[in-house]
Amino acid sequence: QVHLMESGGGSVRAGESLRLSCAASGTIFSISVMGWYRQAPGKQRELVASITSGDTITYANSVKGRFTISRDNTKNPVFLQMNDLKPEDTAVYYCSARLSGRDYWGQGTQVTVSP
Repeated sequence: QVHLMESGGGSVRAGESLRLSCAASGTIFSISVMGWYRQAPGKQRELVASITSGDTITYANSVKGRFTISRDNTKNPVFLQMNDLKPEDTAVYYCSARLSGRDYWGQGTQVTVSP
């Protein structure tokens, strides 16, 4: 079992930055992938960025060069640094963790970017 808690969302203007944090608790040593997803109103949830236990990183094309996923040597928490935010980045951002083939989700944090 894994419990995920996100923090760091908020409302900003276009061009500004936010940093999201995801703290995991439970059986965290067996997590194979952690990631950030987002869901905008009326749209499907989509992958933003992910990092594997071996530190392989993947980004959605729409955020490459603007967002950075990272963690320190303890591998917890996982951060998502979001720079040069755009109105189209507005969504609820969810942290996820994969453990033994099962995906766990946080409750989400709202990010709102105004023009």
